Amino acid sequence: MHTYCTQQKLTFQPLLRRKVVADFSAGQTSSDGGALLLREVDLKVGLAERLAGCFVDHRDARYTDHGVAELLRQRVFGLCLGYEDLNDHDSLRTDALLAAAVGKRNPGESKRGGVALAGSSTLNRIELATAADAPKSRYRKLAADTDAMKSFFVDTFIAAQGDERPDRLVLDFDASDIELHGKQQGSYFHGYYKHYCYLPLYIFCGEHLLVAELRSSNIDVSKGTVPILDWLVPKLRAKWPGIEIVVRGDSGFSRESIYAWCEANAVDYIIGIARNSRLQEMAAAELAAAAARMAKTGKPAREYADLEYRTQDSWSRSRRVICKAEQLPGKANPRFIVVSYRRDEVGPDELYAYEYCARGEMENRIKEAQLDLFGTRTSCKPKAANQVRVWLSAAAYTLMVHFRAMALTNTELARAQTSTMRTRLLKVAARIRISARRVYVQFSSSFPLRDLFVQALENIEAWPAPT
Repeated sequence: MHTYCTQQKLTFQPLLRRKVVADFSAGQTSSDGGALLLREVDLKVGLAERLAGCFVDHRDARYTDHGVAELLRQRVFGLCLGYEDLNDHDSLRTDALLAAAVGKRNPGESKRGGVALAGSSTLNRIELATAADAPKSRYRKLAADTDAMKSFFVDTFIAAQGDERPDRLVLDFDASDIELHGKQQGSYFHGYYKHYCYLPLYIFCGEHLLVAELRSSNIDVSKGTVPILDWLVPKLRAKWPGIEIVVRGDSGFSRESIYAWCEANAVDYIIGIARNSRLQEMAAAELAAAAARMAKTGKPAREYADLEYRTQDSWSRSRRVICKAEQLPGKANPRFIVVSYRRDEVGPDELYAYEYCARGEMENRIKEAQLDLFGTRTSCKPKAANQVRVWLSAAAYTLMVHFRAMALTNTELARAQTSTMRTRLLKVAARIRISARRVYVQFSSSFPLRDLFVQALENIEAWPAPT
């Protein structure tokens, strides 16, 4: 901890006769007491250790203060705690509680008498090193193995299921934009989003993030979907042979190549399709019925049409299309989806209202990964470095998914998003005292969520160890 000869004094409005003054001399205190709960979850799941296995370390151990897993814990925990920028760690490196959570042997200092944690100049080497340059670079010697990183999220999802076999796997595909303000590699102007951006592809299974692939924005939104399916589906079926797998996406993924691949590989699909005059004409009776019902009741009305449809050129065969024929005040609102299920398997209302519309939850998960966990902070010039940043935010998201499941089951925050979990349980003031035999952390006696904090720790301790 730094020692200042003259403490900076802060003066506030007086309280009646009393002066109100402050300084920064409290010693080893932290605003991130909940980092200890993150540590418990990480150690139970082994997330940072597995993530460290996705990096190749060319450093000389004789001159290394920070292990790979320690660096990754510091970076991922920092994102979970709300520290989006690397330069935040130039101050955080003196936080003894965060150092204890990261797993530093001596939280107060390093083996060379400096500070416990890495600064921004060390952490950014994780992002900027490449597999080709790392062996010969003087400073950037810690490079991500891209194939291992891609597998990390799927393998973590599979491990989280334990010995249980899911009933079915619904893979939600969607693209989002990451606005860019510099001269990043692969930056292009996108006509729909009206700015320069990346166009990352996300795949979720429930709340679990399986794929976060950074892409340039001068492409079709569905580009890469078939190669990813070709890689992802066999991995899932190797673990759960014969399991039902469903691909779900909006109209951006309405492509013959995706339909054909799913049909050839026994994968079901529920995918939106853009409306056109032919489809609307085929659903004219249902649209008229919905309009008549609204005119009678004064309330929005909905009917469903079950159609057989084929394009003139782009589709190789006819397919089942469901129309939600909806009449809203002043306008018709028809929506269409293409499905692989037969009519005798699932009805049109269930396919649209319960199956397709459920993909809207994925939008919340993308927002959580991008906004709450800073998955849009792609300010490095090389695209490969920005991909690593997206993966680190995805790893932080994965840790928070496990935190919610393990720590908050049967509590008032069981369905809370990261922003709520952070402000309620992670940003907790604490004082830390370190001796030869103990790391002693003291929380405020007036902490209003004391019982919830204790319950979260007990829940984590009771969670079964991974097999």
